[in-house]
Amino acid sequence: MGQGIGKSRGGFTSKIHVATDENGKAMCVFITGGNVYDSTQAEKLLHNTIHEGVYVIGDKAFNSEQIIKYIEKNRVICVIPPRKNRKEQREYHKDIYKNRNQIERFFNRLKQFRRIATRYDKLLFSFLSLVQLAVVLITIPKFPSIV
Repeated sequence: MGQGIGKSRGGFTSKIHVATDENGKAMCVFITGGNVYDSTQAEKLLHNTIHEGVYVIGDKAFNSEQIIKYIEKNRVICVIPPRKNRKEQREYHKDIYKNRNQIERFFNRLKQFRRIATRYDKLLFSFLSLVQLAVVLITIPKFPSIV
């Protein structure tokens, strides 16, 4: 796991964890092995990216008491839908939750880089460097070409 590769059902894989702002621009990026569950990395992901008065939008995988308490402790509004099997169903802002597509669109743009989608690099350092370069290229606005 030292190189960000872990064995999951699909074989040896990696997970890219990203927090984006409301415009879909990456604020925090790191990589773990494919066997690491998303919610275990939530506090690390949110540590330097959240501040008072913003919304944290996440999917049902992040619906745990520990994560919700961490978010609310930082005076941030939690927009995470509860799982169906949860005993106490929480309310959440359904209109704000619709903005979660920003992160999905970010990952779709990231997967357009073939080398990232297939993880050709063995070393975590080189793979993370490539992911960071792709994040920069995604973030920079496209200028019209002069022809």
